[in-house]
Amino acid sequence: MNLILLGPPGAGKGTQAEILSKRLGIETISTGVMLRTAIREGTELGTMAQEYINAGKLVPDDVVVGIVKERLSKDDCKKGFILDGFPRTTAQAEALEQAGVRIDKVLSLEVSDETIIERLSGRRECKDCGTPYHVVYKPSANGDKCQVCGGPLIQRADDNEETVKNRIQVYHEQTEPIKEFYQKQGKVVVAHGREELADTTREVAKALGLE
Repeated sequence: MNLILLGPPGAGKGTQAEILSKRLGIETISTGVMLRTAIREGTELGTMAQEYINAGKLVPDDVVVGIVKERLSKDDCKKGFILDGFPRTTAQAEALEQAGVRIDKVLSLEVSDETIIERLSGRRECKDCGTPYHVVYKPSANGDKCQVCGGPLIQRADDNEETVKNRIQVYHEQTEPIKEFYQKQGKVVVAHGREELADTTREVAKALGLE
C-alpha cells in the first residue's frame, strides 16, 4: 500500500505511522530524514538542496519531489510506503503525481482544533532529564516538578498556545486543501483521533480496510 498520512500537528500521525509500518511491513518516509540522507550521501539533488538551505531559502518543490521519488525507488519501498509530512501543499501533491508516484490511499486523521490546542499546549517536559508530562493526561505527582529527578517542568516554545494556533492555521490554509485534491480521485479515507490510542488505532485500521 502506498499511503499518505494527513492531519494537523498533534493529531498523532507519527504514532499511527509507526503502528502501520510494523503491521503492514512497509517503510515510513519522513521528508526531513530524506533530505538529510540525500545531503549526507551527496546525491545531485541532495547537493542542490544543501545549496538552498545554506542560502537560508526553502528547498523548491521540484527538488523535494525529486528526492522523494529517488527515495521511493529504493528496494525497501517496493512493497509500499507511508509518506508522513509530505506533500504539504497542493502544488507538491500535483508535482508528486506528475513525477509518476502512485498513491493508493490518503488517510486523513481528524482531530478538532480545540483538542489539538489542549493536547499540545498542555505538554510539559523536565528541563533536566527530559521526561515528558501533560497537565491533563499525564500530570506529575510532584506538581510543577519532575517525579523522576525533581527538576522543573517547562513548556517548549513551539507548544505555547499562540504558536499552536498559528501552526493549526497554517495547516488549514496550506495542507488541508490536499484532501480535496485527493478526494476528487476517490482516495481519501477518514479516521478520527480519539483520546485513547487503541481507539484511534482501531479507527485507522477500519478506515484502511485492515479489519
